[in-house]
Amino acid sequence: MISFSVQSIFAWLTYFLLMVSIPAVQQPIETIGFGSCLKQTRPQPIWESVLEKRPDVFILLGDNIYGDTQDMKKLKGKWDDFSSISGFKKLRQNCRLLAVWDDHDYGENDAGIEFPKKAESQKIFLDFLHDPNDSERRKTPGTYDSVIIGPPDKRIQFILLDTRYFRTPLKRPDKRENGKGPYVPNESKEAKILGDIQWAWLEEVLSKPAEIRIIASSIQVVSTTHGWETWGNFPNERKRFINLLKEKKTKGTIILSGDRHSAEISRLEGALPYPLYDITSSPMNQRQRPKLEENIHRLGNRYFEENFGLLKIEWLPNGPKVSTSIRDITGNTVMEYELEIF
Repeated sequence: MISFSVQSIFAWLTYFLLMVSIPAVQQPIETIGFGSCLKQTRPQPIWESVLEKRPDVFILLGDNIYGDTQDMKKLKGKWDDFSSISGFKKLRQNCRLLAVWDDHDYGENDAGIEFPKKAESQKIFLDFLHDPNDSERRKTPGTYDSVIIGPPDKRIQFILLDTRYFRTPLKRPDKRENGKGPYVPNESKEAKILGDIQWAWLEEVLSKPAEIRIIASSIQVVSTTHGWETWGNFPNERKRFINLLKEKKTKGTIILSGDRHSAEISRLEGALPYPLYDITSSPMNQRQRPKLEENIHRLGNRYFEENFGLLKIEWLPNGPKVSTSIRDITGNTVMEYELEIF
């Protein structure tokens, strides 16, 4: 017969309570995947290659579906179709999923603040992300968010911008230039991308300590002159964004973007004490014919076939080392750079 003393029972109870009260130590993030432009009605074999790279986090960068409707029942059905794709379901089971939206999953091509169903679309998007019912994003307009992952001294802050909900209408030229998209810069101080609420939030979250910051923007920040959707269409907003990064002394900052149906890596020199990289991964399955796009900040060439991006972080004693690559549909590297972000 087994007997226990009062002392032994107390010791085991104390040990149990101690163990359940200790928070789990977060493992450092070493691999981040990202990509954009997925038609939910087309095959998505690329997820198998993504899974082979074993990302700790994957970021959907917009046009995650092609919703394009004001019928919210139809929009929800398209998100449900995406959620049921087997490769994506496997990814969701094996890594942390983060996301921003762009125009087609928002509900209308190139739409912004004028989209009449933006509040309803936000709820459907957050339902897709399994956002908790009491999350801040369910209490406020817009889908912007920030999360810090990793143990002390190995923290990565993920800043997820909403470039749709508050964005004022785009400006069209009197006459469209050959080889350019349909939009031109709007110099008005009333022309907005983020809106006052999101700007105040961004200033606050950039003050939080982190070793690396990943800023997800559905549209490109560094490339400005091709005439399609870009922060360059809102020069005052872009200037404010870069000035805020400078003011907050945000070393280790990387921008990830989608939208363009081609992959490229852009580098902005001189605006900050370190180069600002904007890594664009697109499309994951929504190919289009190549077209010329001016980008004086582009490193190397663009890649037009199905692709996804990777960030690899090596946590060294003297600080993190970060490299990026664009991978084709089979997972092979088509471009690769080590990032000078410190």
